[in-house]
Amino acid sequence: MGILNEHTRTNELETLMQPLLAGHDMGLLSEAGCPAIADPGSNLVRLAHHKQIKIIPLTGPSSILLALMASGLNGQRFCFHGYLPIDRNARTQTITALEKQSGKQDQTQIFIETPYRNQNLFELLVKTCRDDTDLCLAMQLTSVEERVTTRSIKQWKSKQPDFQKIPTIFLLHANR
Repeated sequence: MGILNEHTRTNELETLMQPLLAGHDMGLLSEAGCPAIADPGSNLVRLAHHKQIKIIPLTGPSSILLALMASGLNGQRFCFHGYLPIDRNARTQTITALEKQSGKQDQTQIFIETPYRNQNLFELLVKTCRDDTDLCLAMQLTSVEERVTTRSIKQWKSKQPDFQKIPTIFLLHANR
């Protein structure tokens, strides 16, 4: 049994697969979320496909889909972007483009951030987005402290969340 995380090098994947290649069944688990969906694992799954190993996905919670389900935002058209750029100028440009795309395509934009940078991202969203754009913060999903709140940017301006260092999914939807 091995550990696969963001520090696992590509050349280590073969070693992780040794029990599988020896004929044993294996599973890919995630401590929170869903393997290979905004979580490490896709490279290992891709390698298994190259080796013609059967992959059987099992149902389980994906924090991204749970956030979308609980947000009240458009679940028919959505796009997950992972992490936004760290550079403030590039991040501002990305937020502006995502908001524009959301309004034009009636599409919910979903992204994540490292918990210690949540507040900075939130403040930039509130500063950059139009007042009538909706923003959902889905925090600590599947835990007893779970909170999912959707408000307009204007409403968020008067009610700042306390979510520093709390795992959060951000969902943005621009009203037409």
